[in-house]
Amino acid sequence: MSEPNIVPLIDVLLVLIIIFMVITPSIPQGLDARIPQPTPPPTQLENDVPLAAIVVQVTASGNVLINRDKTSWDGLGARLEDIFKQRAEKSAFVKGDDSVQFADVARAIDIMRGAGVENVGLITANIQAGQ
Repeated sequence: MSEPNIVPLIDVLLVLIIIFMVITPSIPQGLDARIPQPTPPPTQLENDVPLAAIVVQVTASGNVLINRDKTSWDGLGARLEDIFKQRAEKSAFVKGDDSVQFADVARAIDIMRGAGVENVGLITANIQAGQ
């Protein structure tokens, strides 16, 4: 009675195990994602800079608001630099009225990035409505 030779089968299995052991660490494990955090209750700093999120709003009339405080296009960068000097998290949002040209919103984003804001988010009507 003859027996099958299983040595080649074992060799093939060992090679496959080695291949899978080498490939497994290089497979991406996932993507980094930021999830929204609940906003802390707004408190004031020494110079009346709120700790809540900073929202730069571009209005239809061409005005620029930082958390409902009116500012000019020329003073926007300096005001944002003053605000973010005291903050560890350099995140802000841009909101444009419906009739505002995107060029104005892009200009605000450019000024914000120049002022040291690392993460700039956009607020749309759907986000504001909670959808």
